[in-house]
Amino acid sequence: MERKNAWVKYPEGEKREEVFRFAEKYRRFLSDCKTERECVKAIVAEAEQAGFVNLDTIVKEGTSLKAGDRVYANNMGKGLALYVIGKKSFEEGMHILGAHIDSPRLDLKQDPLFEDTDFAMLDTHYYGGVKKYQWVALPLALHGVIAKKDGTLVEVNVGDKPGDPVFGISDLLIHLSAEQMEKKASKVIEGESLDLLIGSIPLKEDEETKEKVKEKVKSNIMNLLTKEYGIEEEDFLSAEIEVVPAGEARDYGFDRSMLMGYGHDDRVCAYPSYEALAAVKEPEYTGVCLLVDKEEIGSVGASGMQSRFFENTTAEVMNAAGEYSELKLRRALKNSRVLSSDVSAAFDPNFPSVMTKQNTAYFGRGLVFNKYTGSRGKGGSNDANAEYIGSLRAVMDRNDVSFQTAELGKVDQGGGGTIAYILANYGMSVIDSGVAVLNMHAPWEIISKVDLYEAYRGYVAFLTDLRGL
Repeated sequence: MERKNAWVKYPEGEKREEVFRFAEKYRRFLSDCKTERECVKAIVAEAEQAGFVNLDTIVKEGTSLKAGDRVYANNMGKGLALYVIGKKSFEEGMHILGAHIDSPRLDLKQDPLFEDTDFAMLDTHYYGGVKKYQWVALPLALHGVIAKKDGTLVEVNVGDKPGDPVFGISDLLIHLSAEQMEKKASKVIEGESLDLLIGSIPLKEDEETKEKVKEKVKSNIMNLLTKEYGIEEEDFLSAEIEVVPAGEARDYGFDRSMLMGYGHDDRVCAYPSYEALAAVKEPEYTGVCLLVDKEEIGSVGASGMQSRFFENTTAEVMNAAGEYSELKLRRALKNSRVLSSDVSAAFDPNFPSVMTKQNTAYFGRGLVFNKYTGSRGKGGSNDANAEYIGSLRAVMDRNDVSFQTAELGKVDQGGGGTIAYILANYGMSVIDSGVAVLNMHAPWEIISKVDLYEAYRGYVAFLTDLRGL
């Protein structure tokens, strides 16, 4: 059952150009949106242009929702739920595209700034599953926010704009690394060694500072930050600043068939999920794009999938549509169909031993369906019903969407998880579906442009072609 390469559907000319145009829009999004906050800000701006209205406005004004109306809810600036109201009752279920917009990275600790041997440094704590050795000797940028005591929110974005300085974590020179090279890969770089180098010029001395200021390089950096952002060192206590790779996403390969960028996991699924919902006008069933935070650390917290945000927001939307009751909400959730839009591991010819070729995702073969994820005996997995998969196969075939099925490597090799099992707790029909990725969780990941486009087409089909679902 080998799947054909999807590029054959898009010969040279207008059809192939459409694939590249969609990929270029996504490339710009990926380059500009390196944190969950930046993703939310960008999608809200685009959504409002597309006619989506903030749910807070709907509730405040007492507006009634009807079929075709578009509404969104913002979860702490780190997550979104967007709805296009359908013609059918909510009780009959929704069609939900769920993805996450957080990615593996380094976070600054709450008290991060220190000086060591005339270097100013920032202390970090890695976020999500990373190979720590991949984060050294790279140009890095700082993105995030600083919340001051007076309620002011200061945005930080340094390292990606033209002319910006970049930052980095030093590595041990090869000439002195004999002992380091004997360590396991997990120990070559320790988590507490991921300190960011940010400066080396000491504060100019005068009679007042000569005796009082001990850490002059750190003080000089703090002076610069005060001038630029109006902050004090204590303001780091209420900051959320992420350390991410510096630089734009880039076309990859002589044929420009691929994209290299930071954060494909899972923005390569989040972006087409939103674009698919925005393309829908008056669906039969209410369409939803759910973009959440914290998936990389277990979907916990108020902005993660395990919170009640989606459930509460759906109750508010149903109420505005004149359909709310506790029983109707429970039925709406139970009867919903979901594509848990998350990435899958692509077959890598450099590392063939961790996968079985018959049940692996390949570049260029379209949208990937993972019946189950989990690890070693499907532990922690949502395992989609055969009936649901059969109906999705029919939808994809009717709409000529290239798709493939896969597992996350060999049975005893490892595995992973997504938000699928959390949505399945409501009794929904859920399956993981997304785009195959090389270098997953590395600072620079790679995807196929045609797989991105087929994901978008598959998501549109899921929202609009309802026969059998």
